[in-house]
Amino acid sequence: MKTGAAIKASFDGAAAVYDRARRQLVPCFDDFYGTAVESIPYGRDAAIRVLDLGAGTGLLSDMVARAFPQASISLVDLSPGMIEVARRRFTGELSRFDLSVMDCTRGPLPGRYEAVVSALSIHHLDASEKRNLFRKVYSVLCDGGVFINADQVLGSTPEIEARYREAWLRQVRARGVSEGDLVAALGRMKEDKPSTLDEQKAWLEEAGFEQVDCLYKSHGFAVYGGYKRVNRHGKESGG
Repeated sequence: MKTGAAIKASFDGAAAVYDRARRQLVPCFDDFYGTAVESIPYGRDAAIRVLDLGAGTGLLSDMVARAFPQASISLVDLSPGMIEVARRRFTGELSRFDLSVMDCTRGPLPGRYEAVVSALSIHHLDASEKRNLFRKVYSVLCDGGVFINADQVLGSTPEIEARYREAWLRQVRARGVSEGDLVAALGRMKEDKPSTLDEQKAWLEEAGFEQVDCLYKSHGFAVYGGYKRVNRHGKESGG
């Protein structure tokens, strides 16, 4: 979910080549995305409804769809270019996917879901926008539903954040990222507004989430989330 004209333009321009460099720019790619998918707490044949926030080219949605072949998945992103790449990715099975261009910071989120997921998107929002979004996510989840965010997090001190950045640069260069892809990534990162993991866990709890936990972390990459409480009186709890 990219906000602002500069961010939208940056990701529209990167859409065609966005997936190509993912494995190099996310050194912990397999564990990072794998944990997000494996943490969706439903049977693999369950006909769940999933919302992918800031879905980009549909990379995470594709993994969820393969793991949950009966799932229906809604993808939303601010960038028309990204959504168009996602649409081409899912050509031939679009009945399972609903793709929309929208800014998730404006207005309510659509639909009702067993799971809401996101990858490498919410760090583009400032603290107030994150807190507001977490409340919106809570409101569209079914009772017992789960929110899982795989994202970049800010180090808890400037020194720790510097070590995160140094480790990332060392790892992506060791994985052979091209100078062009690295320069483009660093340019997009100028628009980042990351928050610490502890801050975001607190905001999830503030929004009403229970069992808030960090499921995976490698330097500045973390997978975390929580569950919507189950209303024992038979009526779904609100946000």
